[in-house]
Amino acid sequence: MPYRLSSLMKDGVPPLLEGVTTPEEWARRREEIRSVWAAYVGELPERLAAPQWERLSEVDEGAHVRVHLRYRVGDGDEVPAYLLVPRGGSDRPRPAVLALHPTAPEGKADVATRSGRDNRRYGLELAERGFVVLAPDTITAGERVYPGAEPFRTAPYYERFPRRTAVGKMLSDHMHAVDLLASLPEADGSRIGAIGHSLGGYNAFFLAGFDERVRAIAVSCGFATFAGDPERNRWGLRDWFSHLPRLTDDLENDEVPFEFHEIAGLAAPTPWFNWNGTSDPIFPHWRPAVDAMEQLERLYRLLGAEEGRLTYRFGSGGHDFPRSIREAAYDFLADRLSEGR
Repeated sequence: MPYRLSSLMKDGVPPLLEGVTTPEEWARRREEIRSVWAAYVGELPERLAAPQWERLSEVDEGAHVRVHLRYRVGDGDEVPAYLLVPRGGSDRPRPAVLALHPTAPEGKADVATRSGRDNRRYGLELAERGFVVLAPDTITAGERVYPGAEPFRTAPYYERFPRRTAVGKMLSDHMHAVDLLASLPEADGSRIGAIGHSLGGYNAFFLAGFDERVRAIAVSCGFATFAGDPERNRWGLRDWFSHLPRLTDDLENDEVPFEFHEIAGLAAPTPWFNWNGTSDPIFPHWRPAVDAMEQLERLYRLLGAEEGRLTYRFGSGGHDFPRSIREAAYDFLADRLSEGR
């Protein structure tokens, strides 16, 4: 690190484990990556000492209760969310999942209600499988669109917090969400996972790299590399959702400070189910992602992870989370969040 973007476009992803042959060497390498990542993620809002939230309303959905709530986060903000609590079947705390929505103006409703789009209602479907599910709105979506702005316009956030980033804000909000899940009597705080598609997908592995309480993740169409990416400034400063504005200056100098399999490696050896469609128009550069996943698999083996702890699939399909893949992801989460694992 850093890398020449032109070299990545030509040669593909760089070696993840170059010079690393032991878990101890990886631990040192991991700290180097985390330090660079933290510098780009920027200053995080202060963490609240304990969850603070209020119940706004609830709806009986038959198999589960949907609670509309708001939880507070460290910068004085409040995050609207849906909490789905299954009915019956168990008087013991259940495994819990943070369901992170994709780039949908409806935010949490897209994944946690019957009004959500086909192949996006993974929060609702996990609740029907017996998981406690928390689905928050990310900044600029759902109930958090800035007044007078369209969804996914981050400029008002940067006007207020110029030293912070949207990625850092989402990380902070989601760590507070894990705090909330871990505090609920219905949920088992030792069995918390995260699932997401697209925006929600990369937020899931970003979160797992920061928060070890996330014990398993499922990512759909959310893992992509700088290598081979036709959209050069995807992660930098834009006129709508700007993830890490500082990257734009680097890109103009033909540099990137990291490759995303390094950021993904921060989560290792957290159990991870990953899906990418090979006809995805949003992330069409799936071949470098295959190489990156193979390198991550070698990292998992180096760390002593058993077969299947990192499970990745590439198949025909677009920017979607089809039923057969969702079912496999749900089975993966159920297995990895089962008691005694």
